[in-house]
Amino acid sequence: MGERRGALPELRILMWIVIAVAVPVYLVWLVQVGYLAGQQLPRSDVARWAPPVLLPPAAVLFCVMAGWMWWGSVVDRTRSPLREPWIAATLVFVAVTSVFYGMAWVDGPWVSAGLLSATVTAFGMIGLFFLPVACSRQLPDVVRRHSGRPAAALGDADPQ
Repeated sequence: MGERRGALPELRILMWIVIAVAVPVYLVWLVQVGYLAGQQLPRSDVARWAPPVLLPPAAVLFCVMAGWMWWGSVVDRTRSPLREPWIAATLVFVAVTSVFYGMAWVDGPWVSAGLLSATVTAFGMIGLFFLPVACSRQLPDVVRRHSGRPAAALGDADPQ
């Protein structure tokens, strides 16, 4: 196999950098703010454990599932499933809940906590959403198809 040059390796590397940085930060953020928000509930409330335990797996499941379904539609050239109300609702649920917990545990200025929470949520959800794309073997074919350039120009030395 020849030397790989072009846009495809850089694209994949960039996606993995975003995933490697954003996803762990986001998941730790969810556990931390979920724990702090849960601690504000009365001690007798058994739901104190729910935010840090349920939100991170829900975020991973919903974001990766939506990314996987979207990527499958891109590969198959079909209608995007992100137009389905239930898929959009799961992503909105994760985003709103994440931002809410990020703001709920703060006693200080809500604007700065909201901006921080929205930023961490956005990058984390993007990283989770693009995880199936970064792992896909079809990425070279889709990039080639959308760019209209030959495989060698995209760094795909062996198009098979």
